[in-house]
Amino acid sequence: MALLASRRSLVLSAAAAAMAFGLDGTLTVAEARHCRHRSHRHAPGRHVSDQHAPHQRTPDPAQGYDRTKVGDAEITAIYDGVWEKPHDQAYFSNATVGETKQALAAAGFTTAFVTIPIATFVVRLNGKTVLCDAGGGDQVQGFNPDSVFVSGKTLANLKAAGIDPAEVETILVSHFHPDHIFGLLGKETNAPVFPNAEIIVSAAEYKFWTDPSLTGRLPPGRQPLARRIQTVIPQWKNVLPVEGEDEVVPGIRFVSAPGHTPGHTAFHVSSGAAQLMISSDTAYVPALCAAHPTWHGAFDQDAPLAETSRRKLLDRVIADRMLICGTHFPWPGFGRIARDGTGYALDVAHV
Repeated sequence: MALLASRRSLVLSAAAAAMAFGLDGTLTVAEARHCRHRSHRHAPGRHVSDQHAPHQRTPDPAQGYDRTKVGDAEITAIYDGVWEKPHDQAYFSNATVGETKQALAAAGFTTAFVTIPIATFVVRLNGKTVLCDAGGGDQVQGFNPDSVFVSGKTLANLKAAGIDPAEVETILVSHFHPDHIFGLLGKETNAPVFPNAEIIVSAAEYKFWTDPSLTGRLPPGRQPLARRIQTVIPQWKNVLPVEGEDEVVPGIRFVSAPGHTPGHTAFHVSSGAAQLMISSDTAYVPALCAAHPTWHGAFDQDAPLAETSRRKLLDRVIADRMLICGTHFPWPGFGRIARDGTGYALDVAHV
């Protein structure tokens, strides 16, 4: 299937909300064994053992990395995995499954499920090697009988790209959802995977997830993620929360894009006149929420604010004629955004 190389992009689905927020019980996180908190409970009949798990239908790319230049910056997309998300009515609060399928078909994608690639990005600029998000670390599992969730390929594909993980000096974290941060934590031990790298995250995101009173205020399905974050991340000495939209490393600036989570952040790369917006989860799968920016996904913690952030970021990318990429864009994720009627369209043919 040529979906990952297609010209249009796909959106992060409602099961990402389930994964992060436990909204429908279709996903859970594989938590480290030594943690004291309980694993996510599954609805009766929903668990699928490994031997009965469905096979991945979306082929991995022949090469798990892809490079492009932005001025003097070398940007390497790193393939972490793919989520084949079954359709469900909770995906968008104001769009039906039929409308979702229609939008996928209009963009040339399969309608059997929503294919959601997962990518991380390495920026080499001004003598620095910076990793943007860390993928899912093979620690997010689907429990819907039709669901496939594959992650954790970042380390192997870094090495395939000739990038020694030990070279990574800085890791920028867009937000604390599992498919972005579990690659930082050892699967069985919670040990830091990049112990010598500085980890930089929005202060708003860090404060929200590490607030000790948070867990008791969350629905049960969201509590394991908060507990794991609070058990591990505050103990690490290499985590730096930053306020505002600082230049966090030379040539890379934080861009506030809240709504998906309270401190969700995009990364703006500039070198000379060349610019790239690493949009993280602001636009998800563009064939859905960029083409239909008014659709409110269950994965967005504050959907109206997420829509505002999405429009603001995409309008800026268009106005400044910059390149854009995203965690869940069709592989390898680089493209140009243009207005298309009342929404936006991603063109990966003219990068």
